[in-house]
Amino acid sequence: MERRRPGADEEVDVTPTTDRPVGASGTFMLGDMPVHRMAFGAMRITGPGIWGPPEDHDECIRVLRRAVELGVDFIDTADSYGPYVSEELICEALHPYPEGLVIGTKAGLTRIGPDPADWPPVGRPEYLRQECLMSLRRLGVECIDLFQLHRIDALVPAAEQFGVLKELRDEGKVRHVGLSEVTVAEIEAARAVVPIVSVQNLYNVANRRSEEVLEHCEGQGIGFIPWFPIADGTLSARRGRLATVAETVGATPAQVALAWLLRRSAVMLPIPGTSKVSHLEENCAASTVVLSDEQFDALSRGA
Repeated sequence: MERRRPGADEEVDVTPTTDRPVGASGTFMLGDMPVHRMAFGAMRITGPGIWGPPEDHDECIRVLRRAVELGVDFIDTADSYGPYVSEELICEALHPYPEGLVIGTKAGLTRIGPDPADWPPVGRPEYLRQECLMSLRRLGVECIDLFQLHRIDALVPAAEQFGVLKELRDEGKVRHVGLSEVTVAEIEAARAVVPIVSVQNLYNVANRRSEEVLEHCEGQGIGFIPWFPIADGTLSARRGRLATVAETVGATPAQVALAWLLRRSAVMLPIPGTSKVSHLEENCAASTVVLSDEQFDALSRGA
């Protein structure tokens, strides 16, 4: 089911309001898709250990619908979340999808159980193609807005993995292609095969190991999607500069951590996730938190 999107020459209303705070986060062109930079990560709407159905199904449905009400128009998920549960809930809650809503999913990691180590990569081309077709069915669409390689499988030639992504794009099953947990060299190897519009690496105010990748994305106009943007909530309990700034601006430490990400780069697309409406509303309100130059610089020196 193809949805009309605003063209590059059309204006998109990004005016923030009290009931749609995400508008304050600004917009980014993800390929030819304009999205607000504060997005939603749908990993946490699954069960404990990102395994099985959520403990409160109805609350997770409310979370997804409330996210859209708050102005979120980019939702990130993956076939391995559940597995399959996250995609199914997104379809249940939001299909037929609102005009302009962008859904990105991923394939390339499999699940064999709820243990944190149970995420083996599988990058065989036939498997990635199969998962794309299944995601199309679960999401109820004819074309996936953003299809991301969840991990490069070291046991399969990378060119073969990039090649099937190009095939899926050429066939119209995928609109745009993204990568996850990659180096600059891997980004450029992929771009030699297929256009890349986004990169999703671990990054937050306390963990900037992907700084070089972020800077490369800035230079190339590639969206940078920081997963673990508030470190599974642990930044909320952090003392030091983060807590001090939060108290000064009248926000929570998690909101300040998200505000720092938004200010850090114009290509940054944070995807904080949750299974609670109250937490979702707190995260989205971070779009309106304004940091002074001094506060931003202090956090940049260390949270």
